[in-house]
Amino acid sequence: MSISGIGEVAEKLRRVTVVVRTAPQGGGSGVVWSSEGLVVTNAHVVRGSHAKVELWDGREFEAMVTSRDVRRDLAALRVPAKDLPAAVAADSSRVRPGEIALAIGNPLGFIGALTAGTIHAVGRMDGLGDAMWVQATVRLAPGNSGGPLADASGNIVGINTMVAGGLALAIPSNSVQDFLSAGAADAWLGVTVAAVRIPSAASGSGGSRQRRDREGQRGFGLVLLEVDPAGPAAKASLMAGDILLGTEGNRFGSTGDLFRALQGRAPRLLRVEFLRGDYANLRRVTVVLDAAGGPRNSIAA
Repeated sequence: MSISGIGEVAEKLRRVTVVVRTAPQGGGSGVVWSSEGLVVTNAHVVRGSHAKVELWDGREFEAMVTSRDVRRDLAALRVPAKDLPAAVAADSSRVRPGEIALAIGNPLGFIGALTAGTIHAVGRMDGLGDAMWVQATVRLAPGNSGGPLADASGNIVGINTMVAGGLALAIPSNSVQDFLSAGAADAWLGVTVAAVRIPSAASGSGGSRQRRDREGQRGFGLVLLEVDPAGPAAKASLMAGDILLGTEGNRFGSTGDLFRALQGRAPRLLRVEFLRGDYANLRRVTVVLDAAGGPRNSIAA
């Protein structure tokens, strides 16, 4: 594929693409969205409240996560730097199949790697809900997440997020603008969760028939993989390994149910049902949800 001025466009994109590093390991890419130090990446790239950000010129900064939305898989970070080269966002509603697509990122440790392809479609993907995606034939690898998908002029049409059906999927730039305009609106629990099937308690463990009936209804749960020690979940004595079943009277059937329960501004109270230890006893705790603006909750892939 031959693109006029590809070298200049690639250099422009590299200057607005950053390396995002998280502790103890992991990370990805990000995009400098404003010259005043605003960086956009994927929520699954940064799961805590801070990250290390390395700029194109080699400078490193400690970045604070200012907003995080797991449903959109977007996170905003702030670095203490000014006068940065910033991305120019395109109107993703005007993107059409067949247009040139360029992706810059840091896959597998290669900093500022470029890959090119074409736009395949803009729309929903089977099995991925109602989310809209810019779908392209560019090659992505671990480390590309959070980096820019751009048009032939170097304007950002999306944030690279995942690969599905052999296509690279990017969150449309218009969705990024909506996320940044909305700010941190939902409550923060401070956890990383994964969906699990809950082991049945031993049938001979005794207890009432009512309790055994509840055991049989459990099925789905969300195990806490990580609990932010400064977050509301930790303050309510929830621990890694606990399995969330739902809020009082509303059982979780998907990871989305948790995030729907957190929708709305804080501070407020949320009554949570969970299991711990041998899964024999249903427990309840009241969590004081933190005010918007803290780092967000995340789902482990």
